[in-house]
Amino acid sequence: MDQINLFPLFLSLRVALTATLFTIIIGLPIAFFLSRSKSKFADVLDTLITLPIVLPPTVLGYYLLVLLGRQSTIGKFLEENFQIMIVFTPTGAIIAAMVVSIPFLIKSAKAAFSNIDPNIVNAARVLGRTELNIFFTVIIPLAWRGIVAGITLGFARALGDFGTTLMVAGSIPNKTMTMPIAIYDALLAGNRELANVLVFIMTVVALIVLFTINRLEKKVSIGGRR
Repeated sequence: MDQINLFPLFLSLRVALTATLFTIIIGLPIAFFLSRSKSKFADVLDTLITLPIVLPPTVLGYYLLVLLGRQSTIGKFLEENFQIMIVFTPTGAIIAAMVVSIPFLIKSAKAAFSNIDPNIVNAARVLGRTELNIFFTVIIPLAWRGIVAGITLGFARALGDFGTTLMVAGSIPNKTMTMPIAIYDALLAGNRELANVLVFIMTVVALIVLFTINRLEKKVSIGGRR
């Protein structure tokens, strides 16, 4: 068996962590807006955000290629003005992972925000707190379980994404090849032994990450009840 290259594993973890970070920054305000708004625009936005869950990864990847490719308006602008290329780069992998994972955070956080008693929020307003202060000191602490659940699901989805990442970032060894793509390439090359080892490593890492998140969630929950 060829020497195992762990670059795809480290890249997968880096892509998933970075995508999750941006998912939190972008997804939480959107989830809060969707939980409060009754407008048609909110319904349209909610539908568009849910679309990546339903669409096949290859279709989603194709849309990203059309939107961010070197021949697209955005792609040309970024390359000509900032020398930034998205497709077939680790940045493309992060964007692909973020797009497929953000619906899970938004859906879970939106449900958590919707279940908060409005009387508690109104009481904070009566006490003179600003909306920003209420969001971070009242709403986020009350909805943290749903938010953590969404983050966990989003991270798991980003870590295991294959189709969308392959379409946008490609399969360039030691540059854009993530762990799921490395497993696919090993199978394609007929190297079943290497594929088995990579699958085992990926499964163990995923179990460790999810177990650690669950333990941290329980510790925070116990600490909050004391």
